[in-house]
Order: sequence, then C-alpha cells, then structure tokens
Amino acid sequence: MRYPDLEIDLLRAFIAVAETGSFTLAGDAIGRSQSAVSQKVLRLEEILQMRVFDRSNRSLALTRDGERMLVAARKMLELNDSLVRQLTQPITTGSLRLGVSEDFVPDLLPRLLARFGRIYPGVHLDLMTGLSGDLLAAYDDEKLDAVIAKKDGHGHRGRVIWREPLVWMASSDYQLDFAQPARLVMLRAPCSYRDIMISALDAVRREWIAVCTASSLMGVQAAVAGGLGVTVLAGSFVQEGMQILRAPDHWPALPMTEIAVLGEDGKSGDIVRSLVQFLTENLTGKGGPLMAA
Repeated sequence: MRYPDLEIDLLRAFIAVAETGSFTLAGDAIGRSQSAVSQKVLRLEEILQMRVFDRSNRSLALTRDGERMLVAARKMLELNDSLVRQLTQPITTGSLRLGVSEDFVPDLLPRLLARFGRIYPGVHLDLMTGLSGDLLAAYDDEKLDAVIAKKDGHGHRGRVIWREPLVWMASSDYQLDFAQPARLVMLRAPCSYRDIMISALDAVRREWIAVCTASSLMGVQAAVAGGLGVTVLAGSFVQEGMQILRAPDHWPALPMTEIAVLGEDGKSGDIVRSLVQFLTENLTGKGGPLMAA
C-alpha cells in the first residue's frame, strides 16, 4: 500500500502552531501569513484524515492524534534540516567552551542545545551557566571561547541577538498591598535587575524592603514562585503558578533586556556562528524577538 507523502513545509507550519499556540504567531515564526499557515494545517489534516488541533474552544489545543504527530514531525523536521546542512554547508567540528547566561530563555535553552548537538554531532560543547557578570569575567580570563550574556548597559561589546521585555512578577496568589513597603526578591549587587527595581520604585517614592537576596536567577524565580515577594525579570521567567503584575500607569516603563554574543571573531568563530544561526532559526517568533544577524 502506498502512503501519501508528508510535505516538510506542512510539518513546519504544524509544529509552529503547536509551539506558539496561535496561527498568527506561527505565521510570524515561519514568515507566512496567518491564512497560509491555516491552509497548510488543513492540508495536513486532509492528508492524514484526522484532526490535529481541537478548535472547539477559544484556546487552541492538540488532539491526541496531534500530540502523537508532534513528536514524529519534530523528528522528521530535524532530520530534514540536518541533512540539508550536511549537504550544503561545510562540516562544523571542534570543541567550544561556551558560557550561557541564566537570563537567556531558561525554559527553552536545554532542549535547543540538545537539538543543536544532534544536528552538529561533530561539535563538543563544554558548557558553563551562571550570572552574566561571572561569565564575562571568565571570558576575559580566556577560560571561555564564547559567551551569550546580558548586556549590562555600561559596555558595547558583543552583538545583540535577543531582546525581551522586563516585567514585574509574583506568585499567582500574591496580594499587593500598596499601604506597605514593596517586598523585593533580588540578586546580590552588582545587578542591573536590582538597579532597575530600585530606580523604578524610588522614582515614584514607593518604599521597599529586600525580603530575599538570592545567588542565582533560579533562586530568585523559586523565591517569587513561593510567594516571598515580587521581582523584575524577563518575561520568559514567568512559569506556572506565577503572574505578571501590571504596574500603575504613573510608574516608569521597564526597559528591554538585551542578550549579546561574544566570541564570533575568535578561534572558534565558525562554531559560534553556527550556534547563533541555529538559535536565530529556532527562536524567532517565540517572544523576543531574536535579532537576526
């Protein structure tokens, strides 16, 4: 029995919708209109003779068949992209001592790096994660070949590859009391997030107290999720059980956080550029947006 062929562009549209939860956002991610993405998903359902999305509710959800399809579609797309790279680009091999800031898409990064390793099996990553200041110091001491870290606003090194809005966040059941000092969860100084919080509150003469000082962004996230207080971080740190707080209109707007890459011109530049290109392709449209080269 001959089965119908599944076209790669249909799978790419299906995966984009599944990952973004929206036909419009999926279109932004793959460079197609919302209607074009919708037509591709409908065509995929016609070929498979099954529904992959439940459209009965306002929110878009995968059907059980769609969940099965997503696992297989990701494997097929990864194999396609890997094969095309192998045939059309020079083989990338070598080792890379890479520092990645905790600020950079914490919920997506592990899966992305694992996928990068499968697509580029000849590359060995010696990975260090931590706060941006520590990673930049290690890079300056030549302990790292490349760094993806937050710009601190005082230097102009590196090329910005990711921008994301900062937000006030707290646990989902946290109750703000403007009659009491703001309860802040923060990193140890020096820290730009800490400075931004203090400056914003001081600008509107809002009293505050530091209820928790953590040594890592994961610690800040855990303390906030547990209800200890509020903090300012990039929106990608909001997880289940947390909420984004709407600041009063008269409060100063929070800036964007910027992530930059250093090391593209170094001895491991080919690997760094391959990694940045991979991240550009896989993160565009997922909330940043990623700033393409």
